[in-house]
Amino acid sequence: MDDFQYHGQELFLEKIPVQKIASEIGTPFYLYSYNTILNHLRVFTNAFKEIPHLICFAEKANSNIAVLRIFIKEGGGLDIISGGELYRALQASADPQKIVYAGVGKTRDEIRYALKSNILMFNIESTQELFVIDEVAEELNTKARVALRINPDVDPKTHRYIATGLKDSKFGFSIANAVQEYQLAERLENIDVVGIHKHIGSQITQTAPFVDAVEKIISLADVLKKEGIDIKYLNVGGGLGITYNDESPPHPKELAAELVPILSKTNYTIIFEPGRVIVGNAGILVTKVLYTKMNEGKNFIVVDAGMNDFIRPSLYDSYQRILPVTKPEASDKITADVVGPICESGDFLAKDRILPNFQKDNLIAVMSAGAYGFTMSSNYNSRCRVPEVLVKDDQHYVIRKREEYTDLIKGEKIPEFLNHG
Repeated sequence: MDDFQYHGQELFLEKIPVQKIASEIGTPFYLYSYNTILNHLRVFTNAFKEIPHLICFAEKANSNIAVLRIFIKEGGGLDIISGGELYRALQASADPQKIVYAGVGKTRDEIRYALKSNILMFNIESTQELFVIDEVAEELNTKARVALRINPDVDPKTHRYIATGLKDSKFGFSIANAVQEYQLAERLENIDVVGIHKHIGSQITQTAPFVDAVEKIISLADVLKKEGIDIKYLNVGGGLGITYNDESPPHPKELAAELVPILSKTNYTIIFEPGRVIVGNAGILVTKVLYTKMNEGKNFIVVDAGMNDFIRPSLYDSYQRILPVTKPEASDKITADVVGPICESGDFLAKDRILPNFQKDNLIAVMSAGAYGFTMSSNYNSRCRVPEVLVKDDQHYVIRKREEYTDLIKGEKIPEFLNHG
């Protein structure tokens, strides 16, 4: 968060006061730092420079095409989950040979689109999916490069909703059955088996789960080699956490110190899929206080951003730091909930938080909102989705405009019979 700093009483992003941007854009809006994203990406890449690798940014974390373009210009690739994310990637001029496609529910149309685009590989999640990809590849007279996603049954010590590598997870193949699944894939005429994929979860704050999972898939790769199955890529996924509150996640260099000695003994190209660790602390959500109120001695700060704009606190009970855009002159504090305008009791950004005594029209910065912020937003309560703004040095760029009411009904149509009587 080095690019978010106070100068006097004012919060700046890089060389621009956040207040100045808010006065031009209106609230709420997402605000991202170009220099922070670029720095985080380069730090991660340099940490693993000793081994052959490809960084495929997890597009689900932040899929704005301007943000994607930052990674692409640095030579990076993308980890996608849908045909829509593939479309975004290509619109941002991504190299298809640096795109990997995960997700448990790929449709035939999405598979066809990816094959026609000549992506690097699919991460296969089930036997039935493997058969469908084989069939679609045959229709297109091509071969589909694949890695099987292996569930290594490693506990990532994170929120249960974002733990993906346990044995009861919906993701991937059980490591116990991996060899026979690879043997099946190897027999399919339109499948080219090129890799192993694993991803154990998100917001992981220890190195041990990564090490355990990597050791398991390397052992699997060794077994497959003896079976005559030629693995070229080990996709070790992503999931490295960030600091939201008092977490102390490992720095990419610390993770590399644990993994590089293991991975350097192999002859594989290593694929990483970082997301949150690159963009999470590179963005904030800026919102304005609409009203303050007290019910039965409890303070509420009502802001113009709701759970439709930023659902992480409601969905995961996540902690997001709340900072004033302009520090108040008075130093008095209150304990309050920061709540939005949505008609749900779960609509909050912070609960029982000790905060400055915010007043009507004050601006608030919700920190660490660069990942899983806008990408998880919705039009619930028929609210227009907010703008996204990118800052580089002393300039800011609107990289997604604020929706208007006409956008809310785009594609909707009243049948003729409802227009009579």
